[in-house]
Amino acid sequence: MLTKRIIPCLDVTLDEAGGTVVKGIEFVDLRKAGDPVELAKRYNEQGADELVFLDITASHEGRSTMIDVIERTANEVFIPLTVGGGINSIEDVRQILRAGADKVSINTSAVKKPQLIKEASEIFGAQCIVTAIDCKRNTNIVDNPDITILELEDGTPAWYEVVIYGGRQPTGIDAVQWAKKVEELGSGEILLTSMDRDGTYDGFDIPITKKLSEELEIPIIASGGVGNPDHMYEGFVKGKADAALAASIFHFGEYTVKDTKEYLKEKSIPVRL
Repeated sequence: MLTKRIIPCLDVTLDEAGGTVVKGIEFVDLRKAGDPVELAKRYNEQGADELVFLDITASHEGRSTMIDVIERTANEVFIPLTVGGGINSIEDVRQILRAGADKVSINTSAVKKPQLIKEASEIFGAQCIVTAIDCKRNTNIVDNPDITILELEDGTPAWYEVVIYGGRQPTGIDAVQWAKKVEELGSGEILLTSMDRDGTYDGFDIPITKKLSEELEIPIIASGGVGNPDHMYEGFVKGKADAALAASIFHFGEYTVKDTKEYLKEKSIPVRL
């Protein structure tokens, strides 16, 4: 059985320090969590399987990703590094991989230019291309004939709408259908973030995580809402995710990656210790 991956996430914004890790709730109310390079080193030492580095304001601010911060981070860690934010072209992908990243995560640009996934996958290989899907629950199912309706925890029917520009802009695109399309286009993995759960400590959004995990062949990284290791257990068992991503619980010292993996191993989840 394949081991389940634990992935700390560094959400980074550009500031006077050159780049600071931040964490918010539902993509807003950001608070500072530290220096990206120092945090990356810490997680590398704690036994993280991978790291995700997201320049969360690059697309919104219309600028490219912080190459220098990526280079410094890549020099300090010896685990796979996925980088996203502001990636708009094949040249952007090339620059990020050259800076030391192992994979790139494409979100807003993938929605606006789906062909970018196909081209990038053909040039660099599907294993390098992660499509990030940020989505939000939408209970308006009456005016939307072409959607995938899921049942929420309380029985409410809803669909999941793809949002872009760091959650600022709804697209009207159904997340399940979009995920299937990006798999066809050649994406090697999906980083799925539920905006409704982001930073809430309420646990992963199980309905959408389970749906994508069951419907797709490529790995699903669950993201948004982890408050404790048990939420990761639920993400793997109920959500059927291949990897679990977390930020707040690691950044603010509530749990270490090692603590989390030991808890999961006790619960018979296959992890690499």
